[in-house]
Amino acid sequence: MIKLTLIVHLLGATIWTGGHLILAIGFLPQALRKKDPAIIEAFEAKFERIGIPALILQVITGLTLAYAYLPDISKWFSFETHVATHIFVKLVLLVLTLGLALDARLRIIPKLSTANLTSLALHIVAVTLISVLFVAFGAGIRTGGLF
Repeated sequence: MIKLTLIVHLLGATIWTGGHLILAIGFLPQALRKKDPAIIEAFEAKFERIGIPALILQVITGLTLAYAYLPDISKWFSFETHVATHIFVKLVLLVLTLGLALDARLRIIPKLSTANLTSLALHIVAVTLISVLFVAFGAGIRTGGLF
């Protein structure tokens, strides 16, 4: 069961991180150059149908995997092993992702225009970098740690 959970987790990471890399590298520069938020909105409208479910699956499978690798939840915050440290970092990255998503959804997107496109761009870049860090720290759990 753990192998299937890991595969689902990796597929979710592929969708989430890949989608944000495509957005940040392929669509965001064009939207900023043309000062056209509709470019971002068009991408998001299509991506969210698969991206949000992928993120939800990642959270569920990520917590399941964390528990499988370290069943004592209090140890997730102990920094005693590379697994504990990486789980903690991934939880912090999750909180940052959720915070950025809520801020964008509640503050920026309802009033999206050329005036606040730069603010949305900063959110997109931040979420993209965080998603890459998710992948790196996830790999670190399985490969002996990043540090």
